[in-house]
Amino acid sequence: MRMSGERALVTGSTSGIGRAIAVAFAREGAEVVVTGRDLERGAAVVAEIHSHGGHADFLRAELHDEAECTTLVDTAATRLGGVTVLVNNAAGGEARDAAVADITTEAWEAILRVDLTAPMWCARAAIAHMRRAGHGAIVNISSRQAERVSPGLAAYVAAKAGLNGLTRAIAVDEAPHNIRCNTISPGYVLNDRRDAGISPERRARYEGMHLTRLGVADDIASAAVYLASRESEFVTGVNLQLDGGSSIARALTLG
Repeated sequence: MRMSGERALVTGSTSGIGRAIAVAFAREGAEVVVTGRDLERGAAVVAEIHSHGGHADFLRAELHDEAECTTLVDTAATRLGGVTVLVNNAAGGEARDAAVADITTEAWEAILRVDLTAPMWCARAAIAHMRRAGHGAIVNISSRQAERVSPGLAAYVAAKAGLNGLTRAIAVDEAPHNIRCNTISPGYVLNDRRDAGISPERRARYEGMHLTRLGVADDIASAAVYLASRESEFVTGVNLQLDGGSSIARALTLG
């Protein structure tokens, strides 16, 4: 039980990567608060964790508001008896993203608010609880897009690049308090809903971006367990490129 005794809040954890992280944390002994906007999906994640003998609760959250972020963290601490692990996974608004020449100020600000400012708000609130506990770990879920950009995603790219910088700032500022902060930057990760009807040609193109295989949510969850547990006590301020090698080469170009 690699996370026994830890009390974890995972934002955006009713589906996909966040769900996988919450379930993995609970299986490793952490008490977990699952968050999201959909009560039914949140209840399903909690039920899955309970079915494996884990401890979890669900809190509905809208992360575009500063007060709600603070309340979310403080309520999670009340439910769990503290917060020692925070995973900033939630993201939103990318459907309105665009190139700088085309993006509206409203869309720009909305995306940065959820993808960058909300993680800062949540971290700020969580750090107070972690300092009281005497230790803590923050894991920010970023993206390969911060380093290797696709067109038409100006706000998302800027937000994730900022999140990478935020990780380093927190790591430096909180080291004296035994609080670590690290980033995971996933490559293309298969999603059951988004990729249900993926064509063989499109799948082959995505596979060609990797040296190994396409990623799945459990790949990210395994890395999050390591970075959130005491196993990584000597690791802080890093950006783990979890992308099957796609950040260094495209498999189809290797021969």
